[in-house]
Parts: sequence; C-alpha cells; structure tokens
Amino acid sequence: MMKIDKDDLIEKVLIDEESLNLKIKQLAKTLNEHYADRDELILICILKGSVMFMTELAKNLNIETKMEFMSVSSYENNTYSSGNVKILMDLDIDIKDKEVLIVEDIIDTGYTLKKIKETLLKREPKDLKIITLLDKPERREVDIKPDYTGFKIPNDYVVGFGLDYNQLYRNLAYIGVVKRSVYEDIEEIK
Repeated sequence: MMKIDKDDLIEKVLIDEESLNLKIKQLAKTLNEHYADRDELILICILKGSVMFMTELAKNLNIETKMEFMSVSSYENNTYSSGNVKILMDLDIDIKDKEVLIVEDIIDTGYTLKKIKETLLKREPKDLKIITLLDKPERREVDIKPDYTGFKIPNDYVVGFGLDYNQLYRNLAYIGVVKRSVYEDIEEIK
C-alpha cells in the first residue's frame, strides 16, 4: 500500500496535544483516588494503539503498578473490525485475585474489548475495569462500557497518539481525523 503524506491524510485535528495531556492527568487523578488503598494495579495495554496512552497515564499514577501487554487482532487489514477477534500475544503473569485495568486506545464496535474482557474474567481477577482514551458509542455493536473514558468522539476514522493508518502516524502528538476520501477509496478497491 502506498504511503500517504500526512497533509493529504489529515482532514483536521480533533483533539490537540494539550487537551490530551490534560485529560490523561485528570484520568490519572481519578485512578489515584480509586486505587489509593490497593497494594498494586496491573495495567494491561492492548497493543499497539494503547502504548502511548498507557505510558502517559502510568507516568501520572502514584500507585504501585505493573505493566502487561496483550496483542489482539480484529481488523484483518481493514479500516473496520471484522468481529473475529484473535489473541496474538497473551499476558506473562497470572492476574488471579489482582486489581486489573485494561488500557484501551479506542472503543469502536466493542467486539475486541468484549472478547478481551471475557478472556480476562475467566482468570479470576479481584477486580477488572476498563479505561479508554477514546470512545465511539455511535459505532457500538455489542454491550460493553468503559469504566473510565477520556473523550467521546464522533464516528470518524482517527489517527495519532497510538492510533494508525496502515501502521503509520501513531507518533502524532494529537488525534487527527482522516479524510473520508482516503479510506473510502481503499474500501472500494477491496
């Protein structure tokens, strides 16, 4: 697939860097209060998109944390979820009787997160909560709700701050809306 220049890809900035940083600090403050009396919290980062969010969130937490990673796939080289969720990389530790927080970049249809939550609940954590940077409730196809949400966004294809287009643009310091013409052309080709 041909690389598209950032200026030809981004229609507009949806959430700027300053707003992202402020919201992450607010979320961390809420988590610090909620988990204040707990021994430790296990953060489970859903790769690859959630890395930047989890890193910034963790820097603002003053509670003992462990960082774990899961890699899952449901997009199968599409710009939309297929609903067929596969775990590509699992946790390295046992979460039984532990406080666990799933750290997600975006909740769209909800299929991926529902599968992850079901999988992790079978491992009997003491508590399992979900935090997402972005929530797209308009696209939800399954019943799943985050416990903590950064921003509710419209049904736009977004990139930046961990979210990608063709594995690129994750490193943008903001969340940008992809021009509809970019991904509509690709979907028509498939």
